[in-house]
Amino acid sequence: MMSIFFHENLYRTPALMTRLQEFPVTICGAGALGANMTENLARSGFGKLRVIDRDRIEERNLSTQPYYKSDIGAYKTKILTNTLYRALGITIDGRAKELTADNCSQLLRDSHLVIDTFDNSVARQGVKEYCQQVQIPCLHVGLASDYGEIIWNDSYRVPSPANDDICDYPLARNLVMLAVAVACEVVITFVATQKQRSFTITLADLAVQPLNDEV
Repeated sequence: MMSIFFHENLYRTPALMTRLQEFPVTICGAGALGANMTENLARSGFGKLRVIDRDRIEERNLSTQPYYKSDIGAYKTKILTNTLYRALGITIDGRAKELTADNCSQLLRDSHLVIDTFDNSVARQGVKEYCQQVQIPCLHVGLASDYGEIIWNDSYRVPSPANDDICDYPLARNLVMLAVAVACEVVITFVATQKQRSFTITLADLAVQPLNDEV
């Protein structure tokens, strides 16, 4: 298996790669952020990934999410699970379910880290509150216009529901991929050092700015 992660192994060290492989992470959402983060973390060596999303793939998803035309109509979590098994031989725990207050304890159980990439404030609030209650580390990753944020739970403020109409907002693929790269590095740093580093990013000036809230 380590030959698949040959380059990461050289960069990260074998000891860290072993930790990544055994570190359980749950990603909430399999859209532009969640799906790309799931793929990126899997290809970085994470071996215990769960992804939760109730949605099916639509044509408008194809430019920002790692799906194909032939996948349209299928559950996002099912396609991610199948794709990453074919690519890497890794079994992703894909859950095609809506995360609610009633099933949070079941769907987030056994996670050492929860990553919130949901696109609505109700779901984000539910994840935030549950992770606070049971003291699971939680990282929130979100986008708006040319802005992105990667913020840990203690400092995170859930956006207003007024921003929840996602059908028509502009979204650049490069903003997605920049946010994914920063967020995945934040996750790996957390596994390696337990440091919780938060950042904001803006696409227009390619600025990645740290927030002064490291734990």
